[in-house]
Amino acid sequence: MLTPAKTLLLALGLCTALAGAASAETPFQATHPRRAEVNQRLANIDHKVMVARSERRIGPQKAKLIRAEARVIRARERLDARRHGGHITKVEQRKLNRAETGLVRQVRP
Repeated sequence: MLTPAKTLLLALGLCTALAGAASAETPFQATHPRRAEVNQRLANIDHKVMVARSERRIGPQKAKLIRAEARVIRARERLDARRHGGHITKVEQRKLNRAETGLVRQVRP
């Protein structure tokens, strides 16, 4: 039978295990950290567009335009990586980040 103390310890152990698993890097993130950052920012932009759209801060046409620009950035990232054996340079990462920042500014009201 589980006592309150044992239940607390079990819950704490599960939370610790889940937190460790959630923060573990995938092999792609470990070998391509710049690409992983660019792709994560694009995922964040997509989420922000979805939230802004559901809150009616932006219209459907603007959301479609922002998503199209995000696809162009992702294609550029893949092209840059293809030229360098799967990696992108710091300069290419900076350019992609600037383009992503421009998209984020379009989502804000």
